[in-house]
Amino acid sequence: MVHVNIFDTTLRDGEQSPGVNLNQLEKLEIARQLERFGVDIMEAGFPASSQGDFEAVRTIAQTIKNSSITGLARATKTDIDIAWDALKDAAEPRLHVFLATSPIHMQYKLLKSPEEVIQTAIDMVSYARKRFPHVEWSAEDASRSDLDFLVRIITKVIDAGATVINLPDTVGYTTPEEYGRMFRYIRENVPNIHKVALSCHCHDDLGMAVANSLAAIENGATQVEGTINGIGERAGNASLEEIAVALNIRKDKYNFTNNLVLKEIKRTSDLVSRFTGMLVPPNKAVVGKNAFAHESGIHQDGVLKNTLTYEIITPELVGVKSNDLVLGKHSGRHAFKDKIEQMGFHLLPEKLGEAFTSFKQLTDRKKEVTDEDLFTILTDIQTAVVDIKKYELVAFQVQYGSANLPTATVALTTPEGIRVETARTGSGSVEALMNTLEALIKEEIHLTDFRLSSIGQGRDALAEAHVKMTVNGSPVSGRGSAQDVLEASAKSFLNAVNRVFFTHNAVLKETAML
Repeated sequence: MVHVNIFDTTLRDGEQSPGVNLNQLEKLEIARQLERFGVDIMEAGFPASSQGDFEAVRTIAQTIKNSSITGLARATKTDIDIAWDALKDAAEPRLHVFLATSPIHMQYKLLKSPEEVIQTAIDMVSYARKRFPHVEWSAEDASRSDLDFLVRIITKVIDAGATVINLPDTVGYTTPEEYGRMFRYIRENVPNIHKVALSCHCHDDLGMAVANSLAAIENGATQVEGTINGIGERAGNASLEEIAVALNIRKDKYNFTNNLVLKEIKRTSDLVSRFTGMLVPPNKAVVGKNAFAHESGIHQDGVLKNTLTYEIITPELVGVKSNDLVLGKHSGRHAFKDKIEQMGFHLLPEKLGEAFTSFKQLTDRKKEVTDEDLFTILTDIQTAVVDIKKYELVAFQVQYGSANLPTATVALTTPEGIRVETARTGSGSVEALMNTLEALIKEEIHLTDFRLSSIGQGRDALAEAHVKMTVNGSPVSGRGSAQDVLEASAKSFLNAVNRVFFTHNAVLKETAML
């Protein structure tokens, strides 16, 4: 059996999804979960793109030990130097450097001749190998490149020291038959191809990213790149969870192994969805809430008699539990600590105490506490920003009725520690609340998106709100959860605003250290 390495780019390509804005703590929490999931290679970001991304990549590189951490770089010495500074403390540092090879990209974007592109690729791979033990070189837009040109440039970059060659379908243009043929052609015509691993990276613009990735594996790719939930630029990337389950369920066809822990799929999907604010569609393969639901009478009858009649994937395979009611108001600290460790969370003593307090407060208001509720509490605690000046909610009240003008009154403490309060109206209760919060905050705010969803089921389910906005011209997102939808809305609004202070403080701290 051939082993296939899993290259996760959720924290790089996935974060490039429109409206996604992860802070360093959220990136680190996702990285820890990806490590538990068993990914071989984790692309933590694009270090040269911003100070925030540099810091996140460096922190992940210093923390994660069971996955090889990589960062993206353009084919420039400056990008490569910055990437090395971010990744040099990793257990197994590697670099991912890319350069376009399609005629349209070389002519209109790079403004370079094919020979100039080849020389640039050689020079930058050689430069990178002076520091990095592993260098992945990507032929951007490979699926629209001339195959003979790919053979030439790949041969040269392997001689220059590349250890992985990636042939991405950058714009989601190709089909499984075409993509598989490209990999087969490269294997058969590049004389030194045996010295490197071949990697695939597919986008989903035509809905074929997973199928294309599987076709590449069948034709010699030993590394597959993708994201959790298929997030990414435009229509997204290949969904790693779908590829993993396909390789498992269809072992009769795909004679390949990998290191993924399939029971971690649901938790990984939930974490990425929560932090990015990108909700998983109910009909999403493998992780959608309808993936194991059966409404048709014929289907229900068949499943009751034998689950294999209509279920090719068991919920347990991907970590979906049929009954996750585990703790209640009489549960003690020891049981709570044991449960959260089973869920994969390891909290410092002070954060454990804070989480237990939040849990107890929830049991006073909610009869049944589920794994989903605990997951929400724990991710909030793990990614809570402390020791920065920020806006904090003191109290709020909303007056609303079918015959009354909705009015919200809010009290906040400002980053300077001053208590302020005011009231505003709106066409609805949420708008009145948002208008009031905006009036109390001195930053210039423009709300662009607002969404509400429930965590779990039942009338006492937690509400979760996600917002997107610009604060002083910078795009940010925020989330908040509470049993009351208005409280969740207020928390999400302030969470987004406070992210600006977190980012600003991180930059100031780094500047002071230099």
